[in-house]
Amino acid sequence: MAKKKHEEHENHERWLVSYADFITLLFAFFVVMYSISSVNEGKFRSVSDSIKAALNPIVSPASTSMPFTIGQNKAVKIDPTIESVKEPAMRRLRQIIRSLKEETHIEVITLKELTNGDIVLTLPDTVLFRSGESTLRPEAHPFIQAISDVLIELDRHVRVEGHTDNVPITTVQFPSNWELSATRAVTVVRAFLEQYGVPADHLTAVGHADSRPLTDNLTPENRAKNRRVEIVVQERRPIPQPIETDAPRTALELFAAPHDPVKREASPLSNQLPSALPLPVEPPQRP
Repeated sequence: MAKKKHEEHENHERWLVSYADFITLLFAFFVVMYSISSVNEGKFRSVSDSIKAALNPIVSPASTSMPFTIGQNKAVKIDPTIESVKEPAMRRLRQIIRSLKEETHIEVITLKELTNGDIVLTLPDTVLFRSGESTLRPEAHPFIQAISDVLIELDRHVRVEGHTDNVPITTVQFPSNWELSATRAVTVVRAFLEQYGVPADHLTAVGHADSRPLTDNLTPENRAKNRRVEIVVQERRPIPQPIETDAPRTALELFAAPHDPVKREASPLSNQLPSALPLPVEPPQRP
């Protein structure tokens, strides 16, 4: 008779497998947490900064659209020494004017800078000259020398302008106010050049007479303001005008016969002009 098979007992310990898996996962979790908690702060910060830089790139400011025309946007040469020289020179000019006002007690001496960059120094004629004369006063030479030092330092073109009032002058030396104003301007220019070393190509003398008054000439005070010498320090040197080689000839040059016999034959007008004018015939005298 065959033996009976033993009945298989149900395994009640299968939960241990799941429990072991859970403990293993829990252990791995705590190991990961521990490794994160002990990270190097320096490396973490560098990585964090790199991530921030990658996510937030530097945004350049939006450029405004401007119309562009060929020929207008040209490169401009900027001299960095212009402003660095100009400011100390202006301070020195103000000091010179302040000392001159203290000595002469004349308050109409002015120094101003125009919108185009020119510097205009206005001096009454009594500071430099005596009435109706064009010779510099001895007291004016120290002031002219101080101004010359500043002009040499600035290295700019200087225009000296002479002005008078509307009172006419008639002398052997000055037939009119034009000669007086121009001669005074030339006198100042020559002092700058010959006595104090300002370069000749930096100087210009101009006489305006009474054509550019500061105010009306109705009172002696206003006429005194109009009698002045202005020293204009120009921001930019004036561009010299080219000399025309083929200048237009006058009517006399066009119709005059050339002296050269070769040119006389080649000239189209030579055949139309008589070689010599006939002498005038005297009328017969009455008995």
